[in-house]
Amino acid sequence: MNLSQADLAHLLGMSVGFIGKVESAQYPSHYNIKHLNQLAGILECSPQDFLPKKPLPDK
Repeated sequence: MNLSQADLAHLLGMSVGFIGKVESAQYPSHYNIKHLNQLAGILECSPQDFLPKKPLPDK
């Protein structure tokens, strides 16, 4: 949808820094269920689209 981190942060009511941390493997920040629901509304998809079909292996 050609959204920047700033656009997404504004739509979600979050800081750009938080969005950057979620997108970076260097930080433990994650979206919660509420965030995924909001993202699904913005991206016009199902929250289920963000989840794997099978459980992820333990690290």
